[in-house]
Amino acid sequence: MPAPKPAKPRKKKGKARTGRKLFQHDRALGVRFVAGADEAGRGCLAGPLVAAAVLFDYDRLGPRDVRALSLLNDSKQHTEEAREALYPVVLRIATRVAVVSRSAGGIDRRGLHKTNLAALRESLLKVARPGCICLSDGFAVGDLEGHRGRAIVEGDATSAAIAAASIIAKVTRDRFMHRADARHPGWQFAAHVGYSTPEHRDAIQRQGVSPLHRTSFQSTAYQQLAL
Repeated sequence: MPAPKPAKPRKKKGKARTGRKLFQHDRALGVRFVAGADEAGRGCLAGPLVAAAVLFDYDRLGPRDVRALSLLNDSKQHTEEAREALYPVVLRIATRVAVVSRSAGGIDRRGLHKTNLAALRESLLKVARPGCICLSDGFAVGDLEGHRGRAIVEGDATSAAIAAASIIAKVTRDRFMHRADARHPGWQFAAHVGYSTPEHRDAIQRQGVSPLHRTSFQSTAYQQLAL
């Protein structure tokens, strides 16, 4: 009786390469220019809200470009190191990129939702070209001055343009918060980049709020702190 063949070693699973699927979604829209916008920092206790928009030109986007962004995905699905690696690739391949930032003070004066929509809209208008379609993650942003707009639920995991914008917005904002850590010591901004963590809430209880904190943002954490 012949000896059984040794089992083949299992291949190690690599990182999911979602970029091709995201580009297929945008190409299927049937237009040359596709712009996508997303934001970072909407749910934070401190720091700015940063919106970014990215425009891809499908007449110039080739297989090599898609391969270079094969790991493109919602920024939340990546480590900080992976986002930093994707950031210059998006800048190189995109036809246009725009970033819009809104400070904590501006959010307090205008309200978070209104500020978010205005920032997304402004970033899209900065990159839009005639005939393009403007995609936004989750929220319809209103009048785009003649450009077609479409809100996509979970757009950063569906559209290449939105996913690319999420990378630009997240990296830009995180870099700002890392610099802010040196200017405003004690709140550990480099660790939590303004989000509501136990350490962040403890720091607020210990030393109050900084100039970067959104005092009008009625989050659960702020309600618990009675601010």
